[in-house]
Amino acid sequence: MSLSFFDQFMSPFLLGIPLIAVAILMPSLLIPTPSSRWINNRLITLQTWFINNFTKQIFSPINLGGHKWALMLTSLMLFLISMNLLGLLPYTFTPTTQLSLNMGLAVPLWLATVLIGLRNQPTVALGHLLPEGTPTLLIPVLIIIETISLFIRPLALGVRLTANLTAGHLLIQLIATAAFVLLPIMPTVSIITSIILFLLTILEIAVAMIQAYVFVLLLSLYLQENV
Repeated sequence: MSLSFFDQFMSPFLLGIPLIAVAILMPSLLIPTPSSRWINNRLITLQTWFINNFTKQIFSPINLGGHKWALMLTSLMLFLISMNLLGLLPYTFTPTTQLSLNMGLAVPLWLATVLIGLRNQPTVALGHLLPEGTPTLLIPVLIIIETISLFIRPLALGVRLTANLTAGHLLIQLIATAAFVLLPIMPTVSIITSIILFLLTILEIAVAMIQAYVFVLLLSLYLQENV
């Protein structure tokens, strides 16, 4: 049976049971939990340093009312980074290549920021739909355009994460297949292709971390507008 390049993005099944839940829960088992000791090991110290710096950078421009989201967004950041990086290992499944999962994360969090803005400062929240000094004739058109752009935000969040990870996985698989096929025919070209594959893998590791950061950063910007 011939396999398609897109078969790697299918949710794995065991005895008819989807294993995507196991893939989603696996990163939480690998993240070390701080202990009550005064001195921790290097891994926990590095994790604590990363969380503190990330939280400080994300929430420094946000008002104190938005700091309640620090735990949620930091946990989301660690969750996305862990799943993206684990998905680069051989014979693994990446849940964040599924648009349904990414939209399930993006839509509720985006909707929560919008509802917070409408509840706390409805005038300012609705004022984003109409820039100040707009000519009278353009007011209906601009309101429609700004409303559409507002509702496109969660779609852009989910599609951006899905598209970047899917493209990276497909490119890695294509180059790896080319290197394997060319090995008995043209060893020199195969070695050069393998070097390109190694460099691409390093790039994909960076992309996996950057996309998780961009996802959380955009959510924090939406929160900043409405707090």
